[in-house]
Amino acid sequence: MAAFLSVCLGIALAAACGFRVFVPFLAVSLASRAGMIALAPDFAWIASDPALVAFAVATVLELAAYQIPWIDNVLDMAASPAAVIAGVVLTASAISGMDPTLRWGLALVAGGGIAGLFQGATALARIGSTVGTGGLANPLIGLLESGTAIAVVLIALFLPLVAFALVIAGTVYAVRRLRRRRVAAT
Repeated sequence: MAAFLSVCLGIALAAACGFRVFVPFLAVSLASRAGMIALAPDFAWIASDPALVAFAVATVLELAAYQIPWIDNVLDMAASPAAVIAGVVLTASAISGMDPTLRWGLALVAGGGIAGLFQGATALARIGSTVGTGGLANPLIGLLESGTAIAVVLIALFLPLVAFALVIAGTVYAVRRLRRRRVAAT
């Protein structure tokens, strides 16, 4: 059961990376330092002092940058691959006591895939907002995304099964919405 909970935690943290890359890292660093979660041994660096400072600074800068129209669109270009990498790293860091091939396979496919899906959905929403409102609504979207990232991380840390269920529901919703867009475009 512990392995399943760690997978649920890792995938939920990966989903949060799709909304904001550094918020989950900061939360995991703090949670690990507080003894709330155990990181896989090769990821102990996430809880180190230099990592905590770097994640805190990066989180503040990321949250602020997403409040500036047009800068947020540029940031999405860098955040898309970064979210996938972050999703892989955080998923792998949460899973311990599992065969390395299975652990990394889950991290790459589930963690990276979920992070990429959610990042792609948020980037599309931002592009739609930029086109529809000239970027005026982008700070609101940025605020909603930041709040969602924080909420997903908190739920993942305290209720990993609930977070996993929410991620599955969000994934189904995002995939359906993307399919509708594709059908409407043809």
